[in-house]
Amino acid sequence: MGNVKKTPFYEKHLALNGKIIDYNGWLLPVQFPQGLVEEVHDTRKRATIFDVSHMGEVSVEGKDAEAYLQKILVNDVSKLKDNAIIYSPVCYPDGGVVDDILIYRINSENFFLVVNAANTDKDYEWFQENLFGDVRLQNLSPEYAQIALQGPNSKSILQELTDIDLDGMKFYRFQADVSVAGVNSIVSRTGYTGEDGFEVYCKNEGAQALWDAVWEAGEKKELRPAGLGSRDVLRLEASLPLYGHELSREITPLQAGLNRFVALDKPVPFNGQEALQKQKQEGISRKLFGLEMLERSVPREGYPVMAGDEEIGWISSGSYSPTLEKFIAMAFMDPEVAKQEEEVQVLIRKRLYRAKITKMPFYRRD
Repeated sequence: MGNVKKTPFYEKHLALNGKIIDYNGWLLPVQFPQGLVEEVHDTRKRATIFDVSHMGEVSVEGKDAEAYLQKILVNDVSKLKDNAIIYSPVCYPDGGVVDDILIYRINSENFFLVVNAANTDKDYEWFQENLFGDVRLQNLSPEYAQIALQGPNSKSILQELTDIDLDGMKFYRFQADVSVAGVNSIVSRTGYTGEDGFEVYCKNEGAQALWDAVWEAGEKKELRPAGLGSRDVLRLEASLPLYGHELSREITPLQAGLNRFVALDKPVPFNGQEALQKQKQEGISRKLFGLEMLERSVPREGYPVMAGDEEIGWISSGSYSPTLEKFIAMAFMDPEVAKQEEEVQVLIRKRLYRAKITKMPFYRRD
């Protein structure tokens, strides 16, 4: 299999009959025997455990850590308190996106960044290129394993294994140096599914003990394993962007509708600021919209979106939604045309299928 990497949970996936694929150089389960649709339902109704050890982790430490992050992030990290997390795109000077990441603030001189698996090396090089002042960078990715416990039962499962009060931990908060079943971990109330849930990071040597403890605690709460396939559908239902689809070198955060994460009026200059300000002033020629198919058909990535004879955009992500029981998609379209149209067509294998423009997120938990 060449240079592919295995996570510490690889044998666990085999034991559970997971279907393994090469995902960005990692051997990971795409689904388990119950199938993708059931994995989505299990996440929405009970709880699932995902192996997300392929994600990258980078530490940023030093007296100038915050000033440095203010330069490379488009969001405003100065508003972040200890034990809190923000989401931010990282942009090139022209406004294109290097990656979208999570920033965990341990204290004013110590931050923990979580980056996308496929972008880890590229991100780290970009972080190094932009380095200034008293800042130490460290790529911790090879040392860390990560699980995501997602769904309404996740809190009660995890609470059995730790003394920290999970009820008191708000969304996008975390605690470091937490004992989870005796394994030193970082626990955050985060996820990529649109459900309540937690992500737990630990060093590789404690990973299998952590998995076993979570699995055992989850047995009476109907915990199931889930793979990359259902994770992608869950994030689409929640209208969360995926790098390479809704964000890329060619797609800016404003085009992706992420305006609330772009602090254009930040008091210090940041990478991409001028380009993004200009784009906001001049208007955006393509913007992300939600589509709901009105005819049974799968709107796959790259399919053209039409208004009459005019091609007005393309699908960035699309799938059947088991939660909503319909086919949904996110699509980049010309906003001027999209505003005037309630219905558009998706061109699938030379045939046009009707779709209606709809608000996002498609799914929001009560």
